[in-house]
Amino acid sequence: MTDHKVAIITAGGSGMGAAAARQLAADGYRVAILSSSGKGEALGKALGGIGMTGSNQRVDDLQALVDKVMAQWGRIDVLVNSAGHGPRAPILEIPDEDWHTGLDVYFLPVVRATRLVAPVMQQQGGGSIVNISTAWAFEPSDLFPTSAVFRAGLASYTKIFADSYAKHNVRMNNVLPGWIDSLPGTDERRKSVPMERYGTAEEVASVIAFLAGAGAGYITGQNLRVDGGVTSSV
Repeated sequence: MTDHKVAIITAGGSGMGAAAARQLAADGYRVAILSSSGKGEALGKALGGIGMTGSNQRVDDLQALVDKVMAQWGRIDVLVNSAGHGPRAPILEIPDEDWHTGLDVYFLPVVRATRLVAPVMQQQGGGSIVNISTAWAFEPSDLFPTSAVFRAGLASYTKIFADSYAKHNVRMNNVLPGWIDSLPGTDERRKSVPMERYGTAEEVASVIAFLAGAGAGYITGQNLRVDGGVTSSV
């Protein structure tokens, strides 16, 4: 078993997931990255860790990553659940199959990865799970309907999980990014933000690293906005 702490990042080949992996590696974690593009495999190896090409929508791929991490390092201290992009359309034009795709993109990957990792964390005496959600989970936007719907569900899942596993020192929190520079920039969106700029993936990664670490040891079941003030906390 390694003396270093270990972090798994799913869908971590680019954007905020990749930024989180870099930040955690800089903080001294051993990192393991799963992504479908192959970028996560390259990044994991570049950071001196594990990289695998696979999907967080497939249990077998997640299990293979967890097995490899446990065989190599013997522990999992942090799980960061990132996600790709689900279907978008006017609300009444979204067919059933696209709603199911949204469920598979935004919600079930967290459920699947948590089911594999939480027992490891429980057995070793603690751990932290951080889910990358969206600022529009509680103030839904018609721009991202499937994201908003299923990430509202993710907030409920997170609270139930946190209540159930707090006694085991296994925490779960959500980060709610707004307009981040991993998305295409527009003046209209920029002007909608009180801070009048897009956030950076690195700023989101810093919040993820905080929630992962000991400094956030008394924080669980929360949804932390990182959106420049574009949504309200009440």
